[in-house]
Amino acid sequence: MMAVSNAFATALLRDVVLDTFLLAQDVKIGPWSLGFGSLIQYGLIAILAVFACVVAVVFYSFGSVWLQAKMSSADVSMLSLIGMYFRQVRAQTIVNAKIMAAQSGLDIHSRQGITTQRLEAHYLAGGNVMNVLNALIAAHRAGIDLDFDKAAAIDLAGRDVLDAVRTSVHQKVIDCPDPRYSGTKTLSAIAKNGIELKVVARVTVRTNLEQLIGGATEETVIARVGESIISSIGSTENHLVVLENPNLITRTVLSRGLDSQTAFTIVSIDIAFIEVGQNIGARLQVDQAEADTRMARAEAEQRRSEAIATEQVMKAKVAENKANLVLVEADVPHAMAEAFARGNLNGSSVGPAA
Repeated sequence: MMAVSNAFATALLRDVVLDTFLLAQDVKIGPWSLGFGSLIQYGLIAILAVFACVVAVVFYSFGSVWLQAKMSSADVSMLSLIGMYFRQVRAQTIVNAKIMAAQSGLDIHSRQGITTQRLEAHYLAGGNVMNVLNALIAAHRAGIDLDFDKAAAIDLAGRDVLDAVRTSVHQKVIDCPDPRYSGTKTLSAIAKNGIELKVVARVTVRTNLEQLIGGATEETVIARVGESIISSIGSTENHLVVLENPNLITRTVLSRGLDSQTAFTIVSIDIAFIEVGQNIGARLQVDQAEADTRMARAEAEQRRSEAIATEQVMKAKVAENKANLVLVEADVPHAMAEAFARGNLNGSSVGPAA
């Protein structure tokens, strides 16, 4: 089609130039003189030649794209293609989008439909026009209510609107926990009897297009489901109840409305893997007993240290009393000598001899 358009424009330009040259020759050699009428005729010929050149250039540049749109009933005018050139919009992208919309039965004529102006506006805003059109076509075929404005808003918000539509049709399975976000492969939950259970759940979701803009992402869904599973297992009296019937946990989790204010609707939650881990309760009791033993030893050591200190104090007092006794015993001979000198050995008062 491009080759046919270029050949048509080249032939048109060649014919116009040739006719202009021949007409100019007739004016020059004919019976007319170069008066006012001849100048007018020559000017009209020049204007027609310029117009023909412009038309040829336009057809050479946009003829193939225009014919492609015309043959596909895409309703893209030549003036729109010229305007796209000056607005730096890739015309082939817009035309392809209009052709896809027209061939898919989408509305391309009304103001609320997929018009050329709306496609150009989305392109100039930095949106992915082809991705939006593919999403609209997929939604139209799947019977999903999705208009151009909503799809364009989702695309400009940074979300993959085509993937969102596909997830609405083909449900998506999310692992909980997801090693990409948490770095762990299993959820660790402890029942009331102290037994640890390691769990892996799979969450089946589909996209909620109404809350896709501003709604929470997969990470929030995974965090909420994981938290709810741990809480549900922690509220059970015995881990054997969970091992016997894991559906009790999933039904409890589903009833909590974990998909509120998220970009997804939770379809189901299934326990894919569960195993018994450590006896955390027994280990905590052992740790508590060891802690109590260490505390008792510390208290005994404290009492022992206090007893030793008291013993040392008593030994110091004994030594002090012995020292006092020695001092008192040392004063006895001196007192006896003094009493002998005074003649008071028998306890009576005797005067000195005359």
